[in-house]
Amino acid sequence: MNRATLNWTFAGGFVALAVGILLARADPATAYEVSVYTGTPAATWVGFAIATAIAVSTTLTCYGRQQAIGICLGAATVTSIVSLPVIRNYYFSGMGDALSHLGWTRDIAAGQMDAHELFYPGIHALGTIFHYLGGVSIERSLLFGMVALFVPFLVFVPLVVRDLSGNALAVGIAAVVSWMVLPINNIATHMGVHTNSNALFLVPVVLFALVAYLRRRATIERLPFGLSPFSVLLYVSAIALLLVHPQQMVNVVILAAAISGVQYVARRRYDEHPILEHPTVYTPTFVLGSIFSIWVVSNERFRGAIEGLITGMFTSEVGAGTEVDQRDESLAEIGGSLSELFVTMFLDAALIGLVVGIFVLLTWLGRTRLDGESKSLVTYFGIALVPLGVMFFVYFVGTPTMAFRQMGFIYVVLTILAGIAIAHAVGGLSGVISPPGANAVAAVFLGVCLVLGLMTVYASPVIYSPGQHVTEENYNGYETGMEHGADDVPYAGLGYDPYRFDHGINGLEGEESLTAVTASSGEIDREEFNEGNYTGAYNDVGYYLIVTEFDESRELDVYQELRYSEAALRGVEYDPHADKVISNDEFRMYDVSSDG
Repeated sequence: MNRATLNWTFAGGFVALAVGILLARADPATAYEVSVYTGTPAATWVGFAIATAIAVSTTLTCYGRQQAIGICLGAATVTSIVSLPVIRNYYFSGMGDALSHLGWTRDIAAGQMDAHELFYPGIHALGTIFHYLGGVSIERSLLFGMVALFVPFLVFVPLVVRDLSGNALAVGIAAVVSWMVLPINNIATHMGVHTNSNALFLVPVVLFALVAYLRRRATIERLPFGLSPFSVLLYVSAIALLLVHPQQMVNVVILAAAISGVQYVARRRYDEHPILEHPTVYTPTFVLGSIFSIWVVSNERFRGAIEGLITGMFTSEVGAGTEVDQRDESLAEIGGSLSELFVTMFLDAALIGLVVGIFVLLTWLGRTRLDGESKSLVTYFGIALVPLGVMFFVYFVGTPTMAFRQMGFIYVVLTILAGIAIAHAVGGLSGVISPPGANAVAAVFLGVCLVLGLMTVYASPVIYSPGQHVTEENYNGYETGMEHGADDVPYAGLGYDPYRFDHGINGLEGEESLTAVTASSGEIDREEFNEGNYTGAYNDVGYYLIVTEFDESRELDVYQELRYSEAALRGVEYDPHADKVISNDEFRMYDVSSDG
């Protein structure tokens, strides 16, 4: 393709992307959307598809400036998909942890607490900055913060691979794999205001600084205390990661310790080896570990997480086995299966992981064409996967949610290694068929994985998980109910405990704030509720029952009455002991008396 044709192709891609964004913006969400994918106009997806197809093809076949433009087009398209809640004017997104983070941000903005009082204040501080400087609501500013923390992932993954291998094809493939957003698994990592997940997208920045420290030589004089510009970059980026979420900082320390171990063994066994030319990571590992320890050792939340992990490891009722069995039974009841869900959610990740695993093994066996320098760097990351994998299995036995968060970090590393691995596979395949044929095979493989990855970035019924769109009417319904409700009457919901909305509306620092352990909020008894015994569904006391459009969509459309029946949800409207006190299109609150 000549330069003029290529320029017109890029122009078409960016125009398609712009049109898609404008069409999405022109069709804002006016009611609860169970799926951001089906709620977004079909024409928008056509524009995004055209832009993505051009981005993938040019990223894999072009070099230099043209490849960089292709990567920019693809990154902009994926960022637009991630930004759909912002583009389509969602009031907020996230009904679990996100609402608590909203409350903390509200507390900081109101001056009720300082950012440094939080264990991980990164996104809250960023949201507060957007709120004050941009003049937008706190709800919207946090969504901006979520997007801002996502972008470094798309930028720095190909930059890390460029430093690791210098191979243009590997850089392009790494960019495409980053667009799959493999660290998001929708089990314990989510695309939204979720600090642990947000921190994953900063990890490539730290890894870039680490690789730069290993490979690049500073051209200016060393700084005081034996520092270099690259070590300073490493420490600063690691501190930023720590402030977003400490768990991912732990993984960085483990990775750095693994590299230190490889360097120590190499220095004892070899007189000449590329690893011997690298500066040691002993001091950075110690410094990073010290920074983490100083930050978390006195934190009560951290101690509680460790206690929960140890308890889970030695309690048979807690752990992955029990949860997997429960999920399998529930899916079977609504016509699904774990195997179907695995294909939808994890097939792309499994294929990428398999390719990387084979590549790392062949590298250690000396069966790849990597030069000594690149082989050493791949060895660093490959060895680091061992302790990271051990941590995954420890979590898997003790606290499965933490295990899938650990998987998110592992897939950041695998995303980086995938660029080099698939590039070498394409090189090997070129000798069997032809370079154009090998590129075509790679494009098809990556394209299929990319579609699977992007269709599960956000929760939707396709993975039996409704979208967590918080509408303004829903939010206002909770706000009105909590403002005018009697102080001594608890609130009860059908799934997400109302205390989360209290956090988001009123913050967490107020004396009257609900918590997860108070009797002031909770979930109703399903069996009693489905039998129509509304008064006995909540500890035989009077309570406020909250039913939202989200609840009905989840229970009736997605879960197909697995937990709550339609008859029970409709029956409360006519029960003599339930008085509707607040109602709008998205929210209903009933005052259920205790008189049976």
